Amino acid sequence: MARILVIEDEKDIQDVLAYNLAQAGHKVQIASRGDEGLRFARERKPDLILLDLMLPDLPGTEVCKQLRSQPSMKDVKIVMLTAKGEEIDRVVGFELGADDYIVKPFSVRELVLRIQAVLRRAAGEEQPQPMLEFGILRVDREAHRAWVDSKEVELTALEFKLLVMLHDRRNRVQTREALLQDVWAIDADITTRTVDTHVKRLREKLGEAGEYIETVRGVGYRFADSPSQTHSVA
Repeated sequence: MARILVIEDEKDIQDVLAYNLAQAGHKVQIASRGDEGLRFARERKPDLILLDLMLPDLPGTEVCKQLRSQPSMKDVKIVMLTAKGEEIDRVVGFELGADDYIVKPFSVRELVLRIQAVLRRAAGEEQPQPMLEFGILRVDREAHRAWVDSKEVELTALEFKLLVMLHDRRNRVQTREALLQDVWAIDADITTRTVDTHVKRLREKLGEAGEYIETVRGVGYRFADSPSQTHSVA
């Protein structure tokens, strides 16, 4: 059973979500406004927040941003729920630290299954992870912090996940489609251009360490096997 906070202002949707999530064995709390949801989240720290982006007082993006700015909320999973379905909206949601993105109108069964998938991934992330050190790059998996040549690099939650996944699969080519599924946790709901955009931004932020992420023309990306053997196949 998980503690789920639903931040949604439409009464009909509140009732549907509360009933179906309870039927799936979860404990559900409802907030109709962004400020109320932020207060409930701080006071009760749910396992997962189902967050509507169109709220009467605060944009859901602002609620997500405030939640992710609080250290005590870094492990709380956030699933965004919105009528917006354009790629840019999804990208912004993931950039702010959302773990999944569900577009209205939605299948209740799919929503419940995707929430359960997010919770399963969270359970698998509870084991302590070692510090990642590769050449001039150092990454603290637990704290979600990264340094290049001892200088800290500010990464979004998605960029951090992309970096760690590429490293952990180093010297193995990752297709754009595979990265969409494993990093974004969706099956190509957004285009492969999104992967290229995020890799480009990640490389820029990493500076010299960006060379560790190699391009394999026509296929995807891979992390170098050794810091001294970096090259780009393009």
